[in-house]
Amino acid sequence: MDTPTTWRLRVSLDDRPGALARVTTRLAARDCNVLSLSVLPVPGGVVDEIVVSTPPGLAPAALIGDIRAEGGRCVGITRADVRHLVDRTTAALRATASALRDPQTTAEAVRVLLGADAVGTGSLGDHGCAVVRLPDGTELAARRGWAPFTEVELARAGAFAEVLAAAGAVPGPSAVITRTGAGVVLREGRADDADAVTELHARCSTQTLFARYHAGVRTLPRRWLHRLLQPPRGRTLLAMAGTSVIGMAQVIRTTDPAEAEVSVLVEDAWQRQGVGSAMITRLGAIARAAGHTRLVAWCLPSESGFERAAAAAGLPMSVRTEDGLARIELTVARVTRATTR
Repeated sequence: MDTPTTWRLRVSLDDRPGALARVTTRLAARDCNVLSLSVLPVPGGVVDEIVVSTPPGLAPAALIGDIRAEGGRCVGITRADVRHLVDRTTAALRATASALRDPQTTAEAVRVLLGADAVGTGSLGDHGCAVVRLPDGTELAARRGWAPFTEVELARAGAFAEVLAAAGAVPGPSAVITRTGAGVVLREGRADDADAVTELHARCSTQTLFARYHAGVRTLPRRWLHRLLQPPRGRTLLAMAGTSVIGMAQVIRTTDPAEAEVSVLVEDAWQRQGVGSAMITRLGAIARAAGHTRLVAWCLPSESGFERAAAAAGLPMSVRTEDGLARIELTVARVTRATTR
């Protein structure tokens, strides 16, 4: 049986008295329930954002038709989830508090503030992209496909960066204390880490490398190292003990926008100390900010290291066998002045 669908619409109406009221009257005639209404100032006027629950079987084209019938224009439309509809000020304050508590959630906080599809470092494409400059000089690129960012939203993100600057909270390397009391730093990989990553592989056992690459690997060609450290479709995280790389993890986008593939390599001497679970937790936050809802890892059936580390990270997990490998799926639970290009 069909169920009601909730839509978020951004509407530009003619500047005539009662235009918005006539649109909502048309929606009511279709048994639509308006759940929220916001007025967003934009250059030259305003845009109205309407969240509406529609009856089963009503196509979004019918909503757009009603808007056009009243001389309006649908700027954007996307599905909405009523479970995530909260007061904008409350959502902004919670996102800011999250970033202040844990700077590693800054990208996710920006995604919430802007209502973006994805947020990450580097280019996400120029079209529909907003760039937020953080106090440490890092630029976070935000993308939203269903509607352009408004000046109000960009100002909100700019104010967020000012709060971080005032509080001294900026994203960057984070410290982890292992089960034996050793200190490890997690940070993103760089091109100049190639030699240290080569040494990591040299210290790993054949079994550990086979579990990661599913092939007999002892040394990596330089071209592989570059792609491992700076993958074109993802991010690489390193675990550092002093100047030595003792762990490496990656999150890579797949063809499914909701999914990202994750992999972890931890040096034998540092295994079972919480390094792998700490990296998985950090990659989960990166994946959330990029708009993913789940992480997938492919492991040999005989290897339990990743599954054990994922369980310790506390992410909901499911495991099934597929093509002779264990497919481990992790649900990435949401933790619920800018410029445009």
